[in-house]
Amino acid sequence: MSTDAGLLTAQDLELLRRPLHGFLTVAAGPLPPQPRPVWFEVTAEDTIQLFTGPDTHKVRRLRRDPRASIVVAAPVDEREHWVSIAGRTTVEPDGAHDLAARLAARYWNLDDPARADDLAGILAADWVRLVIHPETVSRYTY
Repeated sequence: MSTDAGLLTAQDLELLRRPLHGFLTVAAGPLPPQPRPVWFEVTAEDTIQLFTGPDTHKVRRLRRDPRASIVVAAPVDEREHWVSIAGRTTVEPDGAHDLAARLAARYWNLDDPARADDLAGILAADWVRLVIHPETVSRYTY
């Protein structure tokens, strides 16, 4: 395992650009922490972003304490490889719908009418964008 101060490697980015679930944990949550699976996107600035409802527990917790982490792991049938990113998180009021549309296209086949309807429902709701600004990056590659 290795740890860097907020630096994502090319190998990290390769994993993070795949349609995998991340497991998000926010500070000030229940003990022990209870990660939640999320869709996510790594940006050109090497931040991690996701969308969520504006009134969720995670948003309320992040407004009190902006620390969060996300862990992304390769699927079981591959060699072990994971990346853990921790840092300050901002709650952004803009860009969540565009992000939701991009992520739906990444994770779902939108030619499927049921998935297209699911996306329409998502786009009709209110969302905020969470942005994790990496301060510590840990990884393991076998």
